[in-house]
Amino acid sequence: MSTQSMSYRISYGKAQVPLYRVYATPLSGLTPIPESDFTGRGNTIFALLVDVEVFGENFLPAYTEGDNSSVVATDSMKNLVLAQALEYEGATLEGFLDVLGRRFLSLYPQMQALRLSATEQPFLAARVANGRGDFKDSAVLFSRSQGDHTFASLDCDRQGDGGAYRVTAHTCARRGLQLIKVTGSSFTRFVRDQHTTLPERSDRPLYIHLDVSWTYADPGAMLAGDPGGYVAAEQVRDVVQSVFDSFVSESIQHLVHEMGKRLLERFPGMATVSFEAQNHTWDPAVVSRSDPRVKVYVDPFPAYGTIRLALSRGV
Repeated sequence: MSTQSMSYRISYGKAQVPLYRVYATPLSGLTPIPESDFTGRGNTIFALLVDVEVFGENFLPAYTEGDNSSVVATDSMKNLVLAQALEYEGATLEGFLDVLGRRFLSLYPQMQALRLSATEQPFLAARVANGRGDFKDSAVLFSRSQGDHTFASLDCDRQGDGGAYRVTAHTCARRGLQLIKVTGSSFTRFVRDQHTTLPERSDRPLYIHLDVSWTYADPGAMLAGDPGGYVAAEQVRDVVQSVFDSFVSESIQHLVHEMGKRLLERFPGMATVSFEAQNHTWDPAVVSRSDPRVKVYVDPFPAYGTIRLALSRGV
């Protein structure tokens, strides 16, 4: 078959570029919310894994003829990411991706569009003695966290040939939450038939893994120098945790819907919010005879339930 009778969609790039910038610009000036005491971060360590995906039919000769004259080496992409990290004067993942997109498209006209993403590598300040009998967060010592983390993705291109830079799509997220509530959750009145072995539980420990994603009605709000309209992933996490703590849910579906409503109420600039949840609730094994609250649980069967929900603000 000749290449003229085929259609192509081309992309290539560099994945998982690690960078550790120290003494980046602090994030401050966030709008306070009732569910969170997070007001900013020092960004003493600004650590990311960055993915770069490049789109463009201009690269077709590299595939069809082995002609690399338009190909930007992925090693060069990696080096550009690292150099830009040193120059970056902002304080957020989204802002860094925006700066990267502008730099790539201005430097390489053969690139028609980009998809850039960044995964936070969290480092938390270690608690150390301050020499006066109590403790403080260290300004120089940090511990790598393996818990929940921020994620952002940004698509960008030019408006027409040589046109102005624009953001065409974006996603923000807090990923990797693992939350266990020991009481105050239930699962009852579900369909029962010959295949049902699960007992109804009016009060159960509920253990979920959760990713929360959102978009802005105006992407400019996430990229503006004024952080008043910025939705901090740490605040999103705190809203989710606050709802889980106080809300008596009838199911995970019930729970994530309540979380979504609260987030849309709390952040006026948030256009959509979505959830991907996994049910890893423990199975009961042994119950104390003297105190029924005291129980021993075990991990459930390896298969787990999945729950997804997406909410959009009404027009």
